[in-house]
Amino acid sequence: MKIRLLILAIATLLFTDVKAGSPRPVQQIAFEFYGDSISLTGLHASFVDFDEPLTEINIRAFYEQMENGGYDQVVTALRNYRSDRKPDDWLYYQLIRKTAQYLSPKGDNYPRYTLYKWYFLSKTGFDATLKVAGDKLLFYVQCDEQIYDIPYYTNKGKQYVCLNYHDYGSIDFNANKFEPVKIDVPEATGSFSYKLTHLPSFSSQDYVEKDLAFNYQDIDYRFKLKLNPKVKNIFANYPVADYQLYFNMPLSQTTYESLIPQLRENVRQMGTKQGVDYLMRFTRYAFLYQPDRQNFGKEKRLMAEQTLLYEGSDCEDRAALFFYLVKEIYNLPMLVLAYPEHVTIAVKFDKPIGKPIIYNGERYTICEPTPQGKDVPLGRISPELQNESYEVAVVYNPR
Repeated sequence: MKIRLLILAIATLLFTDVKAGSPRPVQQIAFEFYGDSISLTGLHASFVDFDEPLTEINIRAFYEQMENGGYDQVVTALRNYRSDRKPDDWLYYQLIRKTAQYLSPKGDNYPRYTLYKWYFLSKTGFDATLKVAGDKLLFYVQCDEQIYDIPYYTNKGKQYVCLNYHDYGSIDFNANKFEPVKIDVPEATGSFSYKLTHLPSFSSQDYVEKDLAFNYQDIDYRFKLKLNPKVKNIFANYPVADYQLYFNMPLSQTTYESLIPQLRENVRQMGTKQGVDYLMRFTRYAFLYQPDRQNFGKEKRLMAEQTLLYEGSDCEDRAALFFYLVKEIYNLPMLVLAYPEHVTIAVKFDKPIGKPIIYNGERYTICEPTPQGKDVPLGRISPELQNESYEVAVVYNPR
């Protein structure tokens, strides 16, 4: 459902260029955000520019101008959206980015755009910080989760991860000595989580159809999935994080309805083990295998919906999809097994098949959702992995 974020008194919106001192008309804040219409009118705010060197003194001056520039209405509107819609933090940050882009486009002035993001995220309750080195400005937020491919630092026992490192591509931290910007924002107290419990209520017009097919026991199965390309945008800069975050991300409602009922119907007359075997082979053979380096040029973990969306995927991505399907259709206990160069799944049946994985006294059956050099049935693992050590990365127990 489309909603209005906040409707203020209808009035002409004039932003004042603080640096030049001359008023200029600016469009009202109005944009689409994943199915919601965001609209703020009648703001009495000033456009706060920033083209000074990146120093603590200059950034403090920017903060004070924002504090006195009438942005309390924008901050209130963002807080109300967060309170009413309850988006996960990562999705809320996308709203912060969109708002900052509207007010201070990234391509016009990158430091200013980043400062707008920092200001709004801090003022709406997140412990966000800044560090500077020459003309580089890094934007961090306090986060307790394991994040692997972006810079972080610790302060007073708290971890802060970088939200904008991807904009620089890479930084030589030995050559660039970053100094913290010490500005006390009273509202900036909360931690940030990369956990996603639901995806936005996308418009039905945003979805496209994708055909999938695979053969199981000499029967051809065909699927016509509804997928949303905007999911790629949401996760474009999502970092490599702990497996727990990816394996517990849900599907969007429309994608769910285009896939799960059909899978349930296909396995309805099968026993549990055969049904899991069916889901394993669907995940294994309905998608093209493609390593991350070839697909994205770097390590990237996909949640279930992304695995359905992209043409190619690797073992981590298929494991996430298979984990989701088994959880949704059978709700069986599972383990995510992380080998040095591979990830797979073990499922707990009433009686295990093959050589079981023993964990906390329970016996689990290996279920390999990624294509191997030869067919690998339930209870078997690729010969190359038989003598490899593994880590139990995720434990799922319905109880």
